[in-house]
Amino acid sequence: MMWGYDGWSWWGWLLMSGSMVVFWGLLIWAIVAIFRPGGGWGRGERRDPEQILAERFAAGEIDESEYHARLDVLRSTAPRSGQR
Repeated sequence: MMWGYDGWSWWGWLLMSGSMVVFWGLLIWAIVAIFRPGGGWGRGERRDPEQILAERFAAGEIDESEYHARLDVLRSTAPRSGQR
């Protein structure tokens, strides 16, 4: 007795084997993408503070005097090369 055989031939077994390889490949890829350094959800690039300030100025959130004052503060407290 061959219950549930339904006449699958070589193409059925090939399709089943190929889909299993694709499934495991996608699962492994997703795990690596989540746990690798700099990857995963919610981990975007670290934005430059001066760029954020310039975007706020361009959007009209701050005026020119506040922009220059904050820019001076950022540049005066920025770590120089060789210092941390």
